[in-house]
Amino acid sequence: MTMTWRHLPAPAREIAVATVDAVRAAQDRDVEAYDVAAGRLAAAERSGLVLGAVVRSLLEFGHPDGLAGDDIRQVLERCVRGAAGWRADVDPHVVLVLLAGALGLYDPDADEAPPGPDAYARHAPLLVADLLAATGAPLEPHLAAAFAEIRRTELHD
Repeated sequence: MTMTWRHLPAPAREIAVATVDAVRAAQDRDVEAYDVAAGRLAAAERSGLVLGAVVRSLLEFGHPDGLAGDDIRQVLERCVRGAAGWRADVDPHVVLVLLAGALGLYDPDADEAPPGPDAYARHAPLLVADLLAATGAPLEPHLAAAFAEIRRTELHD
């Protein structure tokens, strides 16, 4: 990890470190390390909020002129196909929910079977790793931007 997260409170630091570990494991296709890091994310309260903000940041970075339905479909297909080679448990519905949620288009009350925090934690790093590969962007600035956005939102609420 090239960035230090010492300025964050302990729970946020754990989310940051687990996110970096999970994304790195996804990039390396390291099943064991991925399961450990994703388990840490699943146990960390509010990790879904952070991961959603990272996904949103990467989507905006990769599509500065906005996203169309075909763009979302392409991201979904690319992520699921890429992960399916080493993660037999990848669920396209969860990845779609992650994308829709990051864009503010998902209503869990309208979903008959909304994914739980564990599903988010096990799929979001796959999506982040895919978006990083597609954009060539490093993770750390997008993770830092996610924490800054969450902090800004909390200060204004």
